[in-house]
Amino acid sequence: MTAKVFHAELWGKRQAKYDALNAADIENTAWEEIAPQKPFYLFKPQNIEMLEEYQKGWKITEVVPVNGVGMTTARDRVVIDFEAEPIIQRALTFRDSTDSDAELCRQLDMPMKKGWNIPRARELIRSEPNLKKHIKPILYRPFDERLIFYHDSLVWRTVKKIMRHMLAGENVALISARSNKSPSPDHFFCGKTIMETKCGERTTQSALFPIYLYPDPDHPAGRIDEYWSAGKGGRRPNLNPDFVKDMEEKLGLTFVSDGCGDLKRTFGPEDVFHYMYAVFHSPTYRSRYAEFLKIDFPRLPLTSDVKLFVKLSGLGADLAGLHLLESPALDNPPVRYPIKGDDTVAKGYPKYVPMGGRVHINAKQYFEPVAEEVWEFHVGGYQVCRKWLKDRRGRKLSYDDITHYRKVVVALGETIRLMAAIDAAVPAWPIK
Repeated sequence: MTAKVFHAELWGKRQAKYDALNAADIENTAWEEIAPQKPFYLFKPQNIEMLEEYQKGWKITEVVPVNGVGMTTARDRVVIDFEAEPIIQRALTFRDSTDSDAELCRQLDMPMKKGWNIPRARELIRSEPNLKKHIKPILYRPFDERLIFYHDSLVWRTVKKIMRHMLAGENVALISARSNKSPSPDHFFCGKTIMETKCGERTTQSALFPIYLYPDPDHPAGRIDEYWSAGKGGRRPNLNPDFVKDMEEKLGLTFVSDGCGDLKRTFGPEDVFHYMYAVFHSPTYRSRYAEFLKIDFPRLPLTSDVKLFVKLSGLGADLAGLHLLESPALDNPPVRYPIKGDDTVAKGYPKYVPMGGRVHINAKQYFEPVAEEVWEFHVGGYQVCRKWLKDRRGRKLSYDDITHYRKVVVALGETIRLMAAIDAAVPAWPIK
């Protein structure tokens, strides 16, 4: 006999829940019969109307087989900073100090995390005469690149198996997450550097999907190394050959293993990346499959319409250019910072003033104009315009910081426009 599964839930304040539970029993509870679906078999109601349609897409972990969560430092305040010198000084203290482990951790304000072998870590860093070579750029949060002391002595999980591909040469990676608890599925971004694990999603770990793999004699990538010919710097596309074959058959185009194709006879790994980046930024895609995007990695629907593929790849390329802050659209950003002052983000700021679209960093200074929809825009659960400034409270903004923020404002405005353009480009869902 097949078992039946029923579900009920109770929301409210604690005492109200107690009262309701005391008054209820199994007979008078408003049960809802549910049918848990594979692969998750969730014991709660789920809108499965679109499930069959959604599962026809390729799961991103199958498309880009070498992937993994971002690095976890367990001690951000020690190994990550805006400038290199403070990081190096802290690393020098850790390397050269003769104090006890407990005293050293107290000086550096580091927790003595369970499982961290501090004597081994100190021994490891003492073998490094040149600490500067381990300072690397890291994408810490969306649009927020910082510096990290990237070394196993002080970083809890360096995830070198994945991150080395971002350090070995030119690369680009999709950033996404397996699940999220944010109000909307906006956990999609991209980067060209190594990444901290909370970069792409505020509520959980995010994962990095590099588009290229660089050679490593000690850790070959198996089927990928054997299948694809080497391109620039010896790199190979980090794409499942079966997925590429499916795309070739649908589009009637031939895959080239490095860069972009001509999109008349050929397509390349970067065209694939741009296509998926566009699809994942479609508002309709996000709302249509929201139920599933909250519990697992995204799936990518493929198209047999070459014109649609070319259009979406172009829009995805424009989006990626904005998010990497490489787009010509960000030259001379029309966002003003008109008032002179000490340029310091004050306590209690930023504050947004809708009248005039001003983002104040203190009582006197502000950026303008910033549209309200831009101010409210989220990536990975982060309200970008607010988060970037909030993380710099008490810090004096440099000229580069001010220019960067102006570009971010423009990039987000253009992102909103392009997301609408992506939806307009897709004639009907599901994509065919």
